Amino acid sequence: MSDIRQFYKAETFRIEESVGFLVKNLSHVLSRELDRRMMALDLTDAQWKPLLLLQQGVSATAADLARTGCKDTGAVTRLLDRLETKGLLRRIRSEQDRRVVNLELTEEGTRVSAEVPKIIANMANQVLEGFTREEFLQFRQYLSRALKNAQALDEANAGQGDAP
Repeated sequence: MSDIRQFYKAETFRIEESVGFLVKNLSHVLSRELDRRMMALDLTDAQWKPLLLLQQGVSATAADLARTGCKDTGAVTRLLDRLETKGLLRRIRSEQDRRVVNLELTEEGTRVSAEVPKIIANMANQVLEGFTREEFLQFRQYLSRALKNAQALDEANAGQGDAP
């Protein structure tokens, strides 16, 4: 018998009380609200994320953005085209490896991307209103642990069910 705790039972399971349902709905509502707030910067949900990743040095190429955002490279290329047209970033071919195209924020891209964390932090603080510092840290720790467990399941089951 597994030592996994049984927090749910099929006969009493209620979707609206499940952690997955609550996390998914929270994510959906947060995404919608961020989308609304990013309109002030003329950014869509898809556009502010790569700008923030570039601004914070998490990603430097289209391939990095595709891996980080779990999107295909074609979608990332089209997204970068739109950001380049808006004058927020530029592509610069690597001098070390001509196959690599690095991404760099323009002056306007730097200005706009600096506003993104302000918007996110403001909204996140509003969402966490009423939490104590300890509750916030504990909540974040619980979410991180649940994510780590889910990622372990995903890795353990990767490739299963892919065959016809």
